[in-house]
Amino acid sequence: QVQLVESGGGLVEPGGSLRLSCAASERIASIVDMAWYRQALGKQRELVASITSGDSTNYTDSVKGRFTISRDNAGNTVYLQMNGLKPEDTAVYYCNINSLIYRGPYLPPDRRHYWGQGTQVTVSS
Repeated sequence: QVQLVESGGGLVEPGGSLRLSCAASERIASIVDMAWYRQALGKQRELVASITSGDSTNYTDSVKGRFTISRDNAGNTVYLQMNGLKPEDTAVYYCNINSLIYRGPYLPPDRRHYWGQGTQVTVSS
């Protein structure tokens, strides 16, 4: 059973930086994309940033210019560099990895979705 292990969360003052990491416990084949979500207290989980296997990135408007998503060359670790943190960035951050394995013309593709356990990010003075 593949597990995603997150690290890097914590308490930081407004304007500060944190770098989140998410590593898979074993190699995941045929990764389609990797992403970071967050869920603030009393709110729905939202997509923060995503990166495809071709390194195309996408960000929610509120973090553009402040956050950067990246992955390592092996493709099994995803990072989120967060600069210029604001109190409204406070949330539990979850990493997500999605894979798709083509199984031929007569079978549906094998789609798998992996989630981390979440890491708390608190921005406060």
